[in-house]
Amino acid sequence: MLLSPPRGQLAVKWILALGFLATLLAGCEPDDNAGSAAMGGGERPPSQVSVLGVEPRSVDVVEEYAARVRGSREVEVRARVQGILEERLYTEGQMVEEGEPLFHIDREPYEIELQRAQAERANAQAELNQARREWQRISTLYNQNAVSERERDTALSARELAEARFALTETGVANAELNLDYTEVRAPLAGMTGLESFPEGSLIERGTLLTTVTQQDPIHVRFSLPEGDAALQRTARRAMAANGESHQREALLILPDGSEYTETGIVDFTASTIDPRTGSVSARAVFPNADGDVVPGQFVRIKLKAQTLDDVFLIPQEAVGQGPEGARVFVVVDNTAESRTVKLGPIVDSHQVVLAGLEAGDRLVVNGQVALHNGMPVQAHEVESREASLEEAANPEASAAQIEPDTAAANLQADEEG
Repeated sequence: MLLSPPRGQLAVKWILALGFLATLLAGCEPDDNAGSAAMGGGERPPSQVSVLGVEPRSVDVVEEYAARVRGSREVEVRARVQGILEERLYTEGQMVEEGEPLFHIDREPYEIELQRAQAERANAQAELNQARREWQRISTLYNQNAVSERERDTALSARELAEARFALTETGVANAELNLDYTEVRAPLAGMTGLESFPEGSLIERGTLLTTVTQQDPIHVRFSLPEGDAALQRTARRAMAANGESHQREALLILPDGSEYTETGIVDFTASTIDPRTGSVSARAVFPNADGDVVPGQFVRIKLKAQTLDDVFLIPQEAVGQGPEGARVFVVVDNTAESRTVKLGPIVDSHQVVLAGLEAGDRLVVNGQVALHNGMPVQAHEVESREASLEEAANPEASAAQIEPDTAAANLQADEEG
């Protein structure tokens, strides 16, 4: 009778057999490195990169804010006397000059009132003339001791009362003339007129709103600054004042269609407090608007220089990557890629501001940096600008044509061997 071997011994035998088989298979695999060496191939040539020389410079940081246009002066035209509105003298929505007539109010009641005031003045004038003559006569008799002191004082008082009554009637005439003049409502300033509030024939009261006139030259543009930007503006103003420079700041206006307004404005007001509801600071810019191209109520955008950064680098955004320690770029030193950790600033005109991490004369890798690592050998191709590097990236055939023929052939042979 045959006995089966223990189960543990069978497991050990199977393990030994599988290990022996794996060893045989490993011995049969070709040696890629040996094969490559036998075929005469070598290491891959250095990676091709484009580099751009960088130098420190001063950069103006320009911020853009949403804004709304308002007239520099928006005046309500109101009736200053009561009466019937007889006629509108302007075309609604058109420009008027300062002092130009806008409305006529019925003049007849005020002409009658003026005539009455003039009659009262004439009566007071006659009484004054009589009082003066009486005073002249009594004062002469008093000097001759012909009348008493009481009679002299009475004549003097009568003259003074007559003078006061005449002055009062003079005021009445002036008031009547003024009310008559108010029946012709004139534009308080040059600007664009609004709709009339009441049609002709309406009975209007003193103080009734008739229309509005908006001055559009110059034009005001109101916007809000974030708290941080407002602090930068205050710092800049103090620095300019300390240097004896004008603290007025220039502003550019972007119209609703995206075009830039031809005139340059001045920021003439910045609030001294922060709005607790929005955490922002109100500001205003003034722009010339002789042709009326900017209309009150438009939503526009304001460009304003926030600050000037000195001794910084302006590089293409594409050159910045992310490393273990934060933002980084690659520079080429002795045909070797060197990783640099950089401190970034704001973006200006689609370029990245680098505050620290680069040095004057560094050759910055602007194309081909994706596959690089620190210490990797590279072959650098100089470009003159960010635009040239972008064009090169978009046209790889043209880029390849700039590589030396021997290097291109070596790259091709290495690719085939790989």
